[in-house]
Amino acid sequence: MSEPKSLYDAPPDFVFDLSRGAKMMSRHGHGGWLGLDYHAHGPDWVELSLPWREDLVGVPETGVLASGPIISLMDNATSMSVWALCGRFVPHATLDLRVDYMRSAVPGKTVIGHGECYKLTRTISFIRGIAHDGNPDDPVAHVTGTFMATHGTYL
Repeated sequence: MSEPKSLYDAPPDFVFDLSRGAKMMSRHGHGGWLGLDYHAHGPDWVELSLPWREDLVGVPETGVLASGPIISLMDNATSMSVWALCGRFVPHATLDLRVDYMRSAVPGKTVIGHGECYKLTRTISFIRGIAHDGNPDDPVAHVTGTFMATHGTYL
């Protein structure tokens, strides 16, 4: 079987490799610019990393990462968790992403975004996750949200 030219035109028998897809998505576009990197995944979850960079700092005097890159990290990690649960790439759009910040990320540390898809309907996916900088029991942020399939269905 030949590899598809893009994820949109994959034949029905194409096996989606989430780790490869996540690596591809984190090398291009906004995620690529931020430096998001694939970290790990499971049957319904994905972890991406956001390395600390000086140009991503919100207030130079503190060295703390701005909130925007962390929101992007979590949007990407939770989005990819939907693909993990589906077992395939499904184009979708973020309907809602609520971010609750618990504390600032430690300056100089990489932030890990853990996203989980805990429920799928025909066209809506429900997600949750945390961002942490080394200790998942002491999160930087917690997220919940929904995505909507834009080309077809999840199930």
